[in-house]
Amino acid sequence: MLAIALPARSSRRLSVTAVALVLPLALFGACKKEGGPPQRPTPTVSVQTATKGPLPYVVEANGQVEPNRTVAVQSLVSGQLTRIAIAEGDEVREGQVLFQIDARPFRAELERVKATLARDEATLVRARADSARFAALAKDGYVTKQQIDQTFAEVGSLAATVAAGRAQLERAQFDLENTTIRAPIGGRTGQLLYRAGSLVRATTDQLVTINELRPVLVRFPVPERDFEELRRRAGVDQRLRVRITPNGGDSTNAIDGTLTFVDNQVDRASGSVLLKATAPNQDRALWPGQFVSVALTLSVDSDAVTVPSQAVVTSGSNTFVYTMVDNVARRTPVKVGRQAGLVSKIDSGLVGGEQVIVEGQTRLTDGAKVQLRTAPRGPGGAPGDGPAGTPVKESANAVSPAANPGTSPGVKP
Repeated sequence: MLAIALPARSSRRLSVTAVALVLPLALFGACKKEGGPPQRPTPTVSVQTATKGPLPYVVEANGQVEPNRTVAVQSLVSGQLTRIAIAEGDEVREGQVLFQIDARPFRAELERVKATLARDEATLVRARADSARFAALAKDGYVTKQQIDQTFAEVGSLAATVAAGRAQLERAQFDLENTTIRAPIGGRTGQLLYRAGSLVRATTDQLVTINELRPVLVRFPVPERDFEELRRRAGVDQRLRVRITPNGGDSTNAIDGTLTFVDNQVDRASGSVLLKATAPNQDRALWPGQFVSVALTLSVDSDAVTVPSQAVVTSGSNTFVYTMVDNVARRTPVKVGRQAGLVSKIDSGLVGGEQVIVEGQTRLTDGAKVQLRTAPRGPGGAPGDGPAGTPVKESANAVSPAANPGTSPGVKP
């Protein structure tokens, strides 16, 4: 072997370098033997209970209020408006006097027609008497047949004149009565379009509009798919319950109504069917033209299993939820029926009562250990006062419409 002698200074430098390389490796090996690989923290989750109970099938839509009846009041005769018996925004009853048109020309016309009719009736009486005399003389041959025919023709002509005069009399009386304009329906008056002294034309000039506000109608469209569900569940002839909420209000201001009209065709432009509901509107909370939210209850599923919609996980064509049993997450395949507000109806996979994970499930795998999210407790034991805590389980009843089927806003997707 060939030996190479190194200087003493170089030998010391190599020794220091070797020690520097070996020391980290030794320390790493010692750490590896003592601690092992780092452990992942246990996932923290929140749970709610899958509930079982009645779940209403509700169709929600946007609607608009319209009066039950509306009439544009016009005059049936032309003339000068001499009196206005109402003010804008008044409540009027059917038959109440609204306007008065100058009746003097119509009264004079009525008197003229009466006089003309009286004259024609007197002439007819005389002609009939003459005809009777001529008929008696004709038996003895004192008058010709031509004279008899002439008297009968004159009687017929005068009878027609009298009939026309009586028709004119009825028309004159009708025109005189219509100089007083009365309310055709009860309701609330709108803006007055003419003032006293104005000239109005018959059947042309609109004087005021009256809207009947008790009851009112609410029209709203429903998509074709919801209309098919309406036909399947309830038919189109039943008077279904409707909850009407003015825009900007809350459920405490909702008004009950009844479905009273279903259109006989689908609007192909919008793919919807027009429906109308009738509401009593005794307190006049609804106003014509107002936009409202409508909830139409079709039926109630008596034993529906529901979970918060956020608990449902979709992966491709698979739908599942995570349930928690003994602090272990179990992946449970489910079939989702429909959504109802903040909850989803489960057609299969759950029976109710399971603890369903609603927060933190996106990081889970089947069989993973989990821990409940805790609410901090303070020294006095009240939540939110200190670092210590106890598990918190949110109640599904807070979001499930099954607890109160009459007010739950479920929507078919």
